[in-house]
Amino acid sequence: MTTAATETAGPAVRVRFLGDFELTVNGTPVRRWRAGKARGLFQYLVVHRGQMLTRDRLYASLWPGTDSTAGSSLKVAAHALRRVLDAHPDHPGDSGIQLVYRDFGYVLNVTGLWSDLDRFQELVHAGLRAATAGDSALARTRLRAAIALYGGEFLRGESADWVVEQREYLRALVLRALGVLRADAEDREDFVELIELCRRTLEIDRHHEETYRALMTAHGRRGELACVRRWYELCARRMRDELAVAPGHETQRLLRTLIPAAARATAPAQAPASVGGAPATVRALRPAGRQPGTPAWSAEVRNPAPARPVRRARPDNRPPAALARTADPATA
Repeated sequence: MTTAATETAGPAVRVRFLGDFELTVNGTPVRRWRAGKARGLFQYLVVHRGQMLTRDRLYASLWPGTDSTAGSSLKVAAHALRRVLDAHPDHPGDSGIQLVYRDFGYVLNVTGLWSDLDRFQELVHAGLRAATAGDSALARTRLRAAIALYGGEFLRGESADWVVEQREYLRALVLRALGVLRADAEDREDFVELIELCRRTLEIDRHHEETYRALMTAHGRRGELACVRRWYELCARRMRDELAVAPGHETQRLLRTLIPAAARATAPAQAPASVGGAPATVRALRPAGRQPGTPAWSAEVRNPAPARPVRRARPDNRPPAALARTADPATA
């Protein structure tokens, strides 16, 4: 059986959102779109398929800042979408895609659709429910399948607000799935799977501190203290250079627990006691003129010795003529 026949035997429309966007209709990839926003319109409609999306909502998501009552961009994109996908509202073609205008908005209906986005979410939620119920084997099966399906961030390369919002939600979902699998691998002491899960997590979020702690703990149990320090230093460097923060107290405490030398290196140094009086730092901070042993509130400091009075010159009461002769020796 050919690949095309295999695809046709399953869902007529297959869409991949995780990673690079791909659309296949009846085994044929769709690569050319007649209008610039036709593809973006289809992506948004598929994610919200079966819902009536108003013109205002579509313009706000796809053409932000454009007046929905005056613009024609939506109409042009919808027309191009019907042409490309044979999505006529009255008699859809072999694709099973139907784009209908209704009540000041559009509705997309698709018969026989497979989407990696839908399947990924189904697997994660099923795996988390199984983990909550205590069925570790089923949880592992579902969550591993979900992680394998996660081919990258949602609509990689796109930057629209609605895309970023969906991307962050899915990122949180995949990190949650990886966290459950990582805890399960730790309980089973499966070092190989744990390392692979940590690697996959850091590919998605390079600042995931819990993953660095899991790696430090795993290597610490094996006595690989150099690896413990290297993972900590990598975490600290990324947090400092890219987020301008230091590792959390829990991560720092773990390092000191696993490597006692690190605890001694980071412990505050005790100031040496000086000989014959107060420490050097205290002497340096003591105000000038204060004698050793004199408290800050003593009368000696609060009431210093009075300064010598300044003598004022007496006024010169001589007549102006005499003053002028004194100032000019030639006329004296």
